[in-house]
This record gives sequence, structure tokens and C-alpha cells, in this order.
Amino acid sequence: MIDIIDQIVHSNRTAAPVTEQHLVLQKIRLLARRRIAWLRKIWAETLQNGNKDFTAHIEVDGYLAQIDDPVRERQWMEQDPAMQEVGNAIRATDSALASVTGSRLLMLARIFGLNQAEQHLLQTCFALAIDPDLGKVFMYMQDHSGRSYVTETLVSKLFDHPQPGWFRPASPLRAWNLIREIAGSNGEPDRIECDPFIKNWLLGYNDMGEPLSTAAKLQAPQQALADWPVKKTVEHVKRILSDDRHQRVRVHVTGAEGSGRKTFAAIVCQSLGFGVTGIDINQAAEHRQQLLYLQAQRYAFLTNTVPAWYRSDGEEIIPSITIDSFALQFFIGLPGNHLPPDPSFIDIRVEIPVIRFDERMSLWRQWVPQSVTWPPGELHEMVEKYQSTIGQIVSLGRKKCDSIAEAYEALKQDAAHRLGKLAQLNNGSFTWDDLVVSDTVKDTIEDFTFEATERIHFWEQFAAQRLFPQGRSLIALFTGSPGTGKTMAAQVIASTLKLDLFRVDLSAVVSKYIGESSKNLERILSQARSMDIVLLFDEADALFGKRTDVKDAHDRYANTDTNYLLQAIEQYPGIVILSSNRKSNVDPAFIRRFRYVVDFQKPDQAQRLQLWRSIIHQLAGDKAVLMLHGDLRVFSQLLEMTGAQIKQAVLSAIFMARKEKAALHTSHLLRAVERELVKEGKSMNKELQQHFNWFYS
Repeated sequence: MIDIIDQIVHSNRTAAPVTEQHLVLQKIRLLARRRIAWLRKIWAETLQNGNKDFTAHIEVDGYLAQIDDPVRERQWMEQDPAMQEVGNAIRATDSALASVTGSRLLMLARIFGLNQAEQHLLQTCFALAIDPDLGKVFMYMQDHSGRSYVTETLVSKLFDHPQPGWFRPASPLRAWNLIREIAGSNGEPDRIECDPFIKNWLLGYNDMGEPLSTAAKLQAPQQALADWPVKKTVEHVKRILSDDRHQRVRVHVTGAEGSGRKTFAAIVCQSLGFGVTGIDINQAAEHRQQLLYLQAQRYAFLTNTVPAWYRSDGEEIIPSITIDSFALQFFIGLPGNHLPPDPSFIDIRVEIPVIRFDERMSLWRQWVPQSVTWPPGELHEMVEKYQSTIGQIVSLGRKKCDSIAEAYEALKQDAAHRLGKLAQLNNGSFTWDDLVVSDTVKDTIEDFTFEATERIHFWEQFAAQRLFPQGRSLIALFTGSPGTGKTMAAQVIASTLKLDLFRVDLSAVVSKYIGESSKNLERILSQARSMDIVLLFDEADALFGKRTDVKDAHDRYANTDTNYLLQAIEQYPGIVILSSNRKSNVDPAFIRRFRYVVDFQKPDQAQRLQLWRSIIHQLAGDKAVLMLHGDLRVFSQLLEMTGAQIKQAVLSAIFMARKEKAALHTSHLLRAVERELVKEGKSMNKELQQHFNWFYS
């Protein structure tokens, strides 16, 4: 065993290049050589005192007599010629380490404020990590077959740190996870190891450790888009950091998903001489997020790589900071997201602007080259309607869409996954011909649809933006009894615009808990504002009902919540349709703030006849319409039914006829109408019963 130890301690691998790790190994070997020489000396003295064997009894007696005395050891090292030679070699090695160009050990000590004793501990752990054979030496020095690892006592003896408690509880080695401590069992001392990331970094590698490597990805800078405020942001950050080198800055970059927020951060950091690491907080379990934050800051200090924090689920980021941070941090969010205040940071907020039409068209041609073969008019219409982000356009280019129809479908699929459970896709195949409403209502809906088509290009004009700094949203309030065509009209509008319709049930969004309604709606609007969709808020009176008299604190907060929600919807830049069954339930103060208010009345007699004929024509054919022609007139005259009720009645009647294997007959319609009326607690009127007495007799 002693021969093996001597080989390890005295090994001199001169063929290897003199690197920092080579010098560290050499230093630890020299220190171990000197320490082992002392141990052998006192062991030999013990045997010379008449003891034939070095037994456990003698070992205990020697410990109690303190034969391993640091003062005696120090005197012996200074007087013994061989140890003087080893001491000179140790000092020469230290001098060589101090002169290493770009020394990572010295950089680590400077960044994290390691004192000399902490540097010695780290060097010992590093040496064992790169040369596991040193474990045999450490086991020998500690005179214990199970202690082939670094302990606090080992380092104290090796480097002559006799004072107790030099390895402080708040040591940066612990605070920054530069080392790992594994609790010993059965009274054994803690095992101290070099953190794997730190070991690799000292060896010259910049690989990330877990959980950082799972959540983080280096972000490469690309070419900035024309309207990005890169120069302004760079100058602002420089101004803050140059005034006070201890100051820290958070840049909160908001914008639509795929708008280039992380790329913007990378471009800004490149101008400042930094790299950027995009870190998805969702990739780390909640109990590991503090570790993720620590590792990200450690990586930033050691690699000059700025963390850019984001959440892939679109939720707001709430940093949990309990350790010093790198001077610059980026937080990526959706419009409307906010960061909680932190007095240790100065905040800069940057919103990535929507790409203008001309630049969107240029990006389509650049990243989707096949688009140049599509009909120019259709391409122009699509680019004008869809405020596509750079991320969406690049993604579509990878999908190799051959036609504009495929591009439309890809854009819709991209939008559909973002809202998740917040809203339900509610597209329909209805056309303008299916919409049986008054001319006034139809004209208003057509005006709304036209504005929805033209609005994006219009609001890009400087004069329009100057005169209307706020209130560029397009909101309509549809009121009327159930079944009068409100949802159908919304579906027709969305279909005409070639956009998806997403329905939000406001009665489910609005919470009895103060503040929860705001959070729910803001989450929806933050996601939807970048999606080029039509939002239909059903049961709008749940949100915009008449405000209550303030009788207590809850009433006051409820009214405040309602006002906030209205403001949030007004600031939403997309297309919103609010639907309510009763206009009287909606606060008049809110109604005045909507530019489009459409009141869907129950169909009149002519409209009801049109509905009966149209639905039967589409479901049962012309022959059925001709056979039922006279009776349908009676139905439309004597039954005040909505379009939805007529549609359901016809559907039920058709299945009754199919069950009897017969042609659709008036008797089927009468039974189906009765079924619809029962739903509302009504019965067939006497006039209709008298007219069809053959059925009721």
C-alpha cells in the first residue's frame, strides 16, 4: 500500500503540458508528500519508543498525547532539508498558478470572493475530481479505509489551517454550489466534492449543469427588424451600468409569442459584449426553481452570458431571488405581463412592436419563397389580415406550404394551441345567406366586417396613430334573445375574415373572489392579442352588468374590477364580440363606449317563413318544401319562434320521419314544435291547434 501511495505522490508527468489543472495536481501531490512524510515520522517515533507494532491502542494513546502537533510539524518542515526542498517546490507551483494566463481558478475566486482557505479547499476537491487515484492518498493521510474523499479536517492538515471554523456556513463555496457536501453516516465527516459543472468549467468547458441544461438554450443573435428599439435599449442599459458598477438592470421585453423577444435580447446583449441564455422556467419543477435561478446566475458570472427568463405557458414570471444576481437580466413576457417590483434592480420595459405590413410582406417572400407564386391579391389579403410574427413566418417556411390555403390552415393551427382551456374554438360553416336578420342588422354586421378587414393597414398610418393613441380595438356588442343569430353572426364574420372564432364563457371567467376576474381575463387577452382571431365573449352581462351601489368594501372592489376589465378589453388590439341575451342587463355607461351595438330581434313573420323554407330545403330537399308550402306559412304566422328553435324543430321532425320511414310531414313538424315549446314551459297556441284540428282531434 505504501509503495502505491509513494508512486501517486511522487508521480511527475512531465510529458503532459503545464496547464492549470496540471499545476493544481502537482501542488496537491507536493502537499500530500510533505504531510505523509510528517505522519511517517511521528509513526516511526512511536515505534522507536519500544513499541513493536502500531496497534489501535498506540494510535489512541498518540492522539490523546497530541503527537500530531501542528506547531511541531511546522518547525520540522522549516528545519528538515528535504521538506525545505518540497516547500520551495510548493511555492514555485503557487507562483506558476498565479501567473497562468486567463486562470479560471483565480477568476472563480475573484467573482465569488473566495478567501485563501476556501481556494485551498476548492483546489483539493478539483484535484481529486480530475485524478481519482488521489483518493488512495487521502485515505492514507486520514488513516481510514473509508475516507478516500475530501474533508474539512484533511484540508486543514494539508494546508496548515489550524484554527477551527475557517470553513464558514455562509461560505461562497456553499452559497454558489461550487462544492457539494454529502452528509457522512455513523459519525463520519461530511464528504466534500467539486460541483460537476465547476469541475468541467475549470477544465475549460462551458457546459451547463442540471437543471439549467434542461431549461436553458443559448440564443444566437439574428438581424434586427426595422422598428426594434435596439439602439435605444443598448444606450439606456449602458447609461445605467456605467453610472454605478454595482447597479443591476432588468429589461422586461414584452410582445407576441414568436415576435422575436429572445432574439431582441440577444442582439442587445451582443452590442453590450454579452451572450444570452434563454431559460424556460416551466422546465424546472417548482421546488427546483431556486436552484435553477442560482445556476443561471453562476453561469452568467462565469461565461458573461445574460439570463433571459420566460415561461412557455405564457404565465407571468415571479422571480424568487435570494442570491446576488448578474448585473443584467432579461425577462420575456406577453403584453400585459408585469414584474413585481424589486428595489435591487432598475427596470427597463420594452415592447416589441407589431411588424408593419410592408415588412411582413418582405418577410413572407424571404422565409416562404414559394409565396411568390401565390395569387398576389390573395397573398396581400392574408398578410394584411394576419399580423404574423417573425416566428410564425419562419415556422411556415419550414413547413413548406405549397398553397395559400395550406398557409391559412397552418396559421389557424398555430393560433389554436395557444389559448388551451381558456377558450373554445367555435368555427362554423355558415354564410351570409344563412343569416336571416333585418337589413339594418345585416348592414351593421357588414360594416363591422369591412372595418375588421381594413383596420390593420389603417392603424399603421402615422396620422391615425397620432389622433387615436388609444381605443384602436374593434368591439361589438350583440344583444338579443337566445337563438336570434348572435353566435351565427360571429361565425359568419370570422369565416368571412378567414379567422378562427374562439368563444369565452364570461360567466365562467368572472370569479366571486376579488381580483381573480382580472387575472382570468388578462390571461386570455395576453395570449389572444397576438393570434389574429375573433374573440366572442358570451354572457357579457356577467362582466358588464349594471354596477352595484357601494354598500361595503366588496362592492367597491367589484366595481373597480369591472372597470379594470372594461379597460383591458378596450386596450386589446384585436377583434372582440360581446354577446348578451338582455341588453337591459348591461350597464348603459359601458354600452356608450362600444362603437358597434347590434340588437338582434326575434324574426318577424317573413323572416320566420324564410327560415322554415331554407332549413327544410337544406335538410330535406325542394320536394319537402313544396309539399309543406301552405303549412309553413301558417307556422310562420302563428308561431313566434327564433331561428335556433326553428332549426331544432326541423331537425327533430326529420328524425321522426326517418324513424317511421316516411316523408317529412306536417305532423312531424307539429310534434317537434311542441317539443321545443315545452323547453320554455309553453304549449301550442289555440289558433294553431284549431287550424290543424285534424292533428289535435
